[in-house]
Amino acid sequence: MEKRCYFILIMVVALCGSAGAQATTAKPPTVLATNRKMIDSLDQKIVETIALREKLVKEIGEYKAKHKIPALQTSRFQEVVNHAVKAGMQQGLSEEFVTELMNAIHRESLRIESKAANY
Repeated sequence: MEKRCYFILIMVVALCGSAGAQATTAKPPTVLATNRKMIDSLDQKIVETIALREKLVKEIGEYKAKHKIPALQTSRFQEVVNHAVKAGMQQGLSEEFVTELMNAIHRESLRIESKAANY
């Protein structure tokens, strides 16, 4: 049984290797494939940037908890949204999209701040 599994594994690797070689030598990357790779890279950077932002939010949450400052500060959030909407519109993004994005980020920030306050 063990020899049979080993043989099957070798066959799978051989088939995948030859199929991969054919796919890479058949055609140069298309604009679609190239742009998708760039989008994947940008998406990764977006996630990394938001994760870094949320690490800072955690520190702020700990500070607020220590100094008895409420997590939600409406005027500060509105200032953040207004700034993001203005920057987004200058880049051709809709006000609605940027507002929804900032609301989603803010919800996560409040969750993280609340968790940090209860450490």
